[in-house]
Amino acid sequence: MNLLKYLLVGILFGIVLTKTEAVSWYRIYEMFHFQSFHMYGIIGTAIATGLIGIQIIKRKKLKDINGQPIEILDKEDGNLRYWIGGTLFGLGWALVGSCPGPIFILLGAGFYNMIWVLLGAVFGTFLYGVIKDKLPH
Repeated sequence: MNLLKYLLVGILFGIVLTKTEAVSWYRIYEMFHFQSFHMYGIIGTAIATGLIGIQIIKRKKLKDINGQPIEILDKEDGNLRYWIGGTLFGLGWALVGSCPGPIFILLGAGFYNMIWVLLGAVFGTFLYGVIKDKLPH
């Protein structure tokens, strides 16, 4: 019963992404060809919301659900890894036509070929876990 709230939020998130067409392969195709502002508007809104939320958390010194102060750490130094990671993420997004967030939404909508994307994402996460100590962080 305690997990029900998370399930409901996930369903609501899926509905919002579907209704805004953020899970649409065509919208993602338009974005990567700079033909439409639609996806950039959604991403920009998410970034602005996150910035405002982080500032509220920092300035009001909000606490988490257990009463512990929320601590937001600065990123570690190292610009190159963000460029490499972002490039790999963007290439995967462009090739598949979906970022990791909507994989489950698309599966739920009946696009069962997304199971291959899910398996690839899980394998990539596993592979990173295996080799992360050998990577230059």
